[in-house]
Order: sequence, then structure tokens, then C-alpha cells
Amino acid sequence: MKKATFTISLDFELHWGRFDKYALKDNLSYYAETKKVVPYILELFERYSIEATWATVGGLMAENLEEWEQYCPVRKPGYHEKKYSAYTWMQRERPGQFEALFAPELVRQVIDCPGQEVGSHTFAHYYTSEKGQVAEEFRSDLRACQKLAKDKFQIDLQSLVFPRNQYHAEVIRVAYEEGFDFIRSNPRDWFWERTEENGLLKRFFRTGDTFIHIGQPSHYSMPELKDENPLLLPASRLLRPYRKDAILHKQRLKRIKNELLATARSGDVYHLWWHPHNFGLYPFENLHYLEQLFQYFDTLRKEYGMASLNMRNSAKKVG
Repeated sequence: MKKATFTISLDFELHWGRFDKYALKDNLSYYAETKKVVPYILELFERYSIEATWATVGGLMAENLEEWEQYCPVRKPGYHEKKYSAYTWMQRERPGQFEALFAPELVRQVIDCPGQEVGSHTFAHYYTSEKGQVAEEFRSDLRACQKLAKDKFQIDLQSLVFPRNQYHAEVIRVAYEEGFDFIRSNPRDWFWERTEENGLLKRFFRTGDTFIHIGQPSHYSMPELKDENPLLLPASRLLRPYRKDAILHKQRLKRIKNELLATARSGDVYHLWWHPHNFGLYPFENLHYLEQLFQYFDTLRKEYGMASLNMRNSAKKVG
């Protein structure tokens, strides 16, 4: 009987993933708490032998503004809507706030923690489906990210998560050509298709699916590896954070546990993801519930032989 796989990927971005939605000055304490909670997440990963891929925005790897500018790509995204450009945003922000954007010390802790993989979330949270940008600008972004990771941390980035889960065939090809062999793709449900078209109905069904079964089964057989193509590893479930909603949160965790059990019995793959900054509010509660989830997984590992593998190591199971 084939053994199931539990894969975790984290969108590690801090404000790089939120600059077009929220004011930095209003979230400084939020990111400060996030930076404090990341070592505790790593501690739980190590305690329960959990592997994970940290899809990290390249800018977050930089030491400061000067180093970020040193590695910025030559070709910037030509978005029609300039609000989506991190470069436009940086030009109008106050320099004194920039320290909240950089966390190379946390990247080093991730690298030093057993079973953790540093992947990419692009250099500047690049939106591949926004109007105005072209594939070669995306290629320039990925190259900047690879160079920074190589120069600063001596690592080659192999796993990629597209910001806002936006992607299409052309940018998948570009990513593969730039060294990314493993890509997180979206769940197979219609309400996860074309995430740039994020209407009310889609959001309603995504929320509902966290409580009751609406879409397709969340676990899946390991995809086949095809020549000249990256391995696409679909997400199964977004781990939504605790927000003063203990009853609802326990119901969401119960659904995840049931899905993990079904995965363990089937020998399939279950791919959980979230943002580390989701734990910036109510860190104690979020860590508490995360540990409960890992404790449950540990019982499945002992009973069914279910394995915890990051995105890169999951590929080793592909024939």
C-alpha cells in the first residue's frame, strides 16, 4: 500500500504581499509580532518533524533598502494599474518604515531548521495576470530572486508559489526555464480558477468549503512528472487563522483533520498552506491550534506511515 504525503507550503511575504491593500504604518506592530512568531512555528516543525516549503518574497531576503535596490530586476512590471507595483509603492513610502520589510535573519533560521526548504514567492510579489506586464518582465523578476538567494544564502530556489495564486501556461513555462521545478497550483475547484477574478460568489464558496464538503476531494494522487515541465502540486486547503472565533476555528480544524485521515487511508497527497503573518494576531491561539493539528498528524504517521515532505522532497516520490 502506498504511503500518503502531508505537504506544507508557506507564503512568506510580510508587507510585500499586502502593500496594495493596507498601509504599512498601520501594520508595523503586526509585522513585529509576525517576526516573533516565526521561530515558534519553526520550533513546532522541528518538534514534530514537519517539513515545509517557505515560499519567500525575494525582497524579504534583503538586509536593507540599499541591498534590495542592488538586486532589483532591470525590467520592472509594466502594470497598467501602478498600485500593483512594489517599486511604485516604495518610491512614495517613508524610509524610516522600511525595516519592517526585511527579515534575512528569519530566512537563515528557516535554512538552519531541519526539513525546511526556502522557495520563491517572486522577487516583488509579481502578479502574472495583471494587465500591462509581459512574460519577460516576470523572467527578470525570477532571475533577481534567484541571484539574491544564491549570493546571500548560497541556495538555489526550486519551488515557486505564484502571488495571489495567479498563473497561466506561459508563466509556468518561464518559471521552469528559470530553474523552478516544483510549483504550487490551485485546488481543482471552479471557485479557485482565475484568482484575479475574485468575485463575491467565489469567495462565498471558498469560505463554505472550509466547513462542509462543497468542491472536489482535497487529497489527490501524486502528479506525474512530464518532460520539460515543472511538477504542479495542487493546494488542498488554506489554513485560516484564529480570529476570536474559537467555535468556527475548531470546526475548520475538524474538517482538516478529517481530510488528513482520508488522505492517510488513500495514500494520496494533502497540501496545506498559509501565510506566517496570519499568526501575527492571536499568536498564542494560532500556535496552540497548529500544535493540535501536528499532534493529530503524528498519530496518522504512526498508524498509516503518512510522511511529512516539503514540495521539493515530495517530488522524490515521483517515479
